[in-house]
Amino acid sequence: MIYCRYPSIKVLDLRKLLIHACCGPCLIYPNRVLRENSAITVFFFNPNIHPSVEYARRLETLSSYCRNERLALLVGEYRMEEYFRAVTFHENDRCRNCYRLRLTETACAAANEGYDAFTTTLTVSPYQDHEALQEIGEEVAESTGMPFEYHDFRKGFRQSQETAAEIGMHRQAYCGCVFSERERYEKKLSRLTGDALVRTGR
Repeated sequence: MIYCRYPSIKVLDLRKLLIHACCGPCLIYPNRVLRENSAITVFFFNPNIHPSVEYARRLETLSSYCRNERLALLVGEYRMEEYFRAVTFHENDRCRNCYRLRLTETACAAANEGYDAFTTTLTVSPYQDHEALQEIGEEVAESTGMPFEYHDFRKGFRQSQETAAEIGMHRQAYCGCVFSERERYEKKLSRLTGDALVRTGR
């Protein structure tokens, strides 16, 4: 199901923390904070990301960052169909279902690999629903027996973005799913569609 890419430096007497990463830029600030008292392993499981070329770019960027930072990286399967099954007919609640899917997989991976707790880089973004993330993380922790750590990393969002730009990391323009991509370009598409309708006389 998962495989290790880059072995981290062995650190004795530190708790083992599995951190779900949505992308490279969002890992920058949490990594700086958490590695002070934790032995971090990064877990990339994001079946919501679409299209596949965007998924590949984010994974490539994250892999490069982990290599440079000497962070262990575990990569989950790209089960895109599983994401669509989770959100179909639940589009208005898709973010919560997406959080649950990714955090559950992270908790199970943490349990299988012998980690002490799990967390996520999603909490670095001011655009995510933090209340839902904390609630679902705690629900997943209760159901799996793997402790969830909620960290409000929003104060480091701008710093992470600036660092990512400085080192030339791929920075995506939308959350990852097809719905967020549509919302990102909705105004532009609406304008283009409107222009086309005018030109055709409709």
